[in-house]
Amino acid sequence: MNLVLHPWQLMLMFLASRVNRQQQEVIEYLRTENAVLKAKFGTKRILLNNDQRRRLAVKGKTLGRKFLDEIGTLFTPDTILRWHRKLLAAKWDYSDRKKKQGRPRIRQVIVDLTLQFAKENPTWGCDRIQGELAKVGYQICDSTVANILKAHGIEPAPTRKRTGSWATFLKAH
Repeated sequence: MNLVLHPWQLMLMFLASRVNRQQQEVIEYLRTENAVLKAKFGTKRILLNNDQRRRLAVKGKTLGRKFLDEIGTLFTPDTILRWHRKLLAAKWDYSDRKKKQGRPRIRQVIVDLTLQFAKENPTWGCDRIQGELAKVGYQICDSTVANILKAHGIEPAPTRKRTGSWATFLKAH
């Protein structure tokens, strides 16, 4: 069997070998760049965000453990494949569909207004503060007002300090 190569086949082989050589040079450059970065970090950990881990895990999974072991310089193949397993586990745990458990927090606006009312009007009790909040447009119960005051160290109305400045007295009346 006589193998005769046409000129276009020779040209194609030459072009393919040139592209392959360029790819090998790029890979060697990137390996050297990674080695320099690793030497710069020394023994310090390289901290990645979730998006960076995801990108490395997807690319690493396509390469496989054997090839990652040959070319991996910054992270071990076990680490990259563990990130991929966690990525898959997070995809199928349906956490995006789960409802949040528990009662929602009290908005900070309501807490600020409650504290302001209690400090400016020392004779007001929880019922009065709750009524004033309802007039402003915030519907909460008086026990919530009591919990807010208790959490911020403000005593109930009868034992709260009633003495104040004349300006506070005149503003209240």
